[in-house]
Amino acid sequence: MSVIAGQISRVSGPVVQAKGMEGIKIRDLVQVGQLGLMGEVIEIKGDLASIQVYEETDGLTVGEPVSSEGIPFLVELGPGLIGSIYDGIQRPLEVISEQTGAFIRRGTTADPLPRERRWPFEPTVAVGGRVGPGDIIGTVQESSTVLHKIMVPEGVNGVIAEIKGGEYTIEEPVAQLEDGQELFLRQRCPIRRPRPYLEKIAASIPLVTGQRIFDVLFPVTKGGSAIIPGPFGSGKTVTQQTLAKWSDADIVIYVGCGERGNEMTEVLTEFPQLEDPRSGEPLMNRTILIANTSNMPVAARETSIYTGITFAEYYRDMGYDVALFADSTSRWAEALREISGRLEEIPGEEGYPPYLASRIASFYERSGRVRCLSSADQNGQQDQAREGSVTVIGAVSPPGGDFSEPVTQNSLRIAGTFWGLDAQLAYSRHFPAINWLTSYSLYLDALKNWYDQELSEEFLQMRAELLEILQREDELAKTVQLVGRESLSDPDKLLLQIARTIRDDFLRQSAFHEIEAYCPLQKQFYMMKAILSFYQHCRGLLGKRPYAEIEARPGWEQLARMRYFENEDFAPKYEQLLKELVADGGAVQQGVSQDQ
Repeated sequence: MSVIAGQISRVSGPVVQAKGMEGIKIRDLVQVGQLGLMGEVIEIKGDLASIQVYEETDGLTVGEPVSSEGIPFLVELGPGLIGSIYDGIQRPLEVISEQTGAFIRRGTTADPLPRERRWPFEPTVAVGGRVGPGDIIGTVQESSTVLHKIMVPEGVNGVIAEIKGGEYTIEEPVAQLEDGQELFLRQRCPIRRPRPYLEKIAASIPLVTGQRIFDVLFPVTKGGSAIIPGPFGSGKTVTQQTLAKWSDADIVIYVGCGERGNEMTEVLTEFPQLEDPRSGEPLMNRTILIANTSNMPVAARETSIYTGITFAEYYRDMGYDVALFADSTSRWAEALREISGRLEEIPGEEGYPPYLASRIASFYERSGRVRCLSSADQNGQQDQAREGSVTVIGAVSPPGGDFSEPVTQNSLRIAGTFWGLDAQLAYSRHFPAINWLTSYSLYLDALKNWYDQELSEEFLQMRAELLEILQREDELAKTVQLVGRESLSDPDKLLLQIARTIRDDFLRQSAFHEIEAYCPLQKQFYMMKAILSFYQHCRGLLGKRPYAEIEARPGWEQLARMRYFENEDFAPKYEQLLKELVADGGAVQQGVSQDQ
């Protein structure tokens, strides 16, 4: 492979210009300076190449060498990814910390995957079988909860001439084709180009998060996309971390893109100690962390998003449901703005590059549910059973909480679910601080059949009733501010009371309580049904009992305690609770039916 060599002619922050780079291509990986700093070509003018450098450029001087082998930035994919902590350019931070200490020295590199570790490989194809891109040739038990499927890389196909089970390192071939090509446990993949698949299919299964406001009011599908915009202090990072801990995805990838170091420290110290609620194993057994904090080089921050989505697509191609959490895409956009300014490009709205919208769209469009790439198997039948998904959930940090700024608006055009954080809710200690009046989900129609079959045909109807009560409460709140609560009719007073129960006892949820941190979907359904049943019961009492007596009923306190019922075997407790809530006998039941 020929090496393209040039020398530095100009340094401008993270952007370095090199001359004598004839033959270089956009997105080629380069080594800059005496230290061999990693960078990527982002602009070419004649023999001049502009390079975004992934490390600090302090100390670089004009005339230092620049070289490239003419290949793009590739991430290494294979066993060993799960449980790892990387920076934006896939340097293993735990390994590097052992070499350099707490701070990474410039030019420091380390192998992304362990070279000495031997993995137990079990073949799933036999000698003589024809394989092509995406076909699974064997498996490796990567962690106690993840079975890593070894796939044929893109562009490779042929007939298996030799394959044998045993323990291998990632650099030892596990199979050989008749034309002499060798297959390994690892493969390398460019990050800027989406991994191929056979076809995208409709996403119709919800990503269950265990958080009631998301699962009931504003769900996202496995293979969908969601954004969480919010002002400083409204709980974006905590919300994303909570979703990463409790969502029912097979694989979790958390990208800390430009966030404060103390927030990433919480993730790095807390995640290894968490227990996976699905398996009882450590959560890190199905998690990959990418840490690119605000004090790290800006160019690597821009790359970290693509590194994370490529990891996600890799496990998607094995047939897994993957959830990618990007915190925050605003910091990524700011990196694009800084690099664009260094290139002296014409700025767009608020100084962002004019291609901001297309970059955001291309990122979120890499989400989706797909039929995974594979060729004909040994029987000549297409493998149609392997499906996987990537769900992308991105936090947005609009300056001053202004949702009209470009990053939020361009994200809104693409994402299917909008979880709008509200500073007033956060300051009143209501978490998750999601504003139920401005948030929305576009996936309800796609999920209807799943809800009908797995929960109840009543589910979406009850959800609509909850939202209607909350919207009506917002309208009544304006009247209360003008003339006071006592001027309202009894039905309106009752509506305000049940709305308060919905807000405080259903939508509010503690991320630190032993039981409340995670609420199973079945329990959410029962809680919602209990609240609405009690509301209908109390409406039946209006006109038959004084309103003060209705307001003093013990059922309100019982509803408040309901969320602290143990998550296991909730149904019998709910049935007993419902009997206690409507314990007034036949006259009350008659009143309910007349009211309805």
